Amino acid sequence: QVQLVESGGGLVQPGGSLRLSCVISGSIGSIKSMGWYRQAPGKERELVATIFSGDITNYVDSVRGRFIISRDNAENTLYLQMNNLKPDDTAVYYCNAWNGALNYWGQGTQVTVSS
Repeated sequence: QVQLVESGGGLVQPGGSLRLSCVISGSIGSIKSMGWYRQAPGKERELVATIFSGDITNYVDSVRGRFIISRDNAENTLYLQMNNLKPDDTAVYYCNAWNGALNYWGQGTQVTVSS
């Protein structure tokens, strides 16, 4: 079992920045990859960014160059640094961990980009 707890969401103006955090506990050694997903009202959940062993990262085109996914293994924490935020980035953001067989999810944190 893996437990994930997100924090760091909030209301920010267009062009602003936020950093999301996801604290990981449980069977950490079983995790193959981690990522951030988001779901806007009326839309399907979409992958935003992933990080694999060796810190290999991947981003959806709409956030590449603006968002940075990283992890602190000593603190068992996954981060998503979000810069130059746009209204289209408004969504509930979810932390995800995959152990090769199962997906684990956090409870989500709301990000609202509005003036």
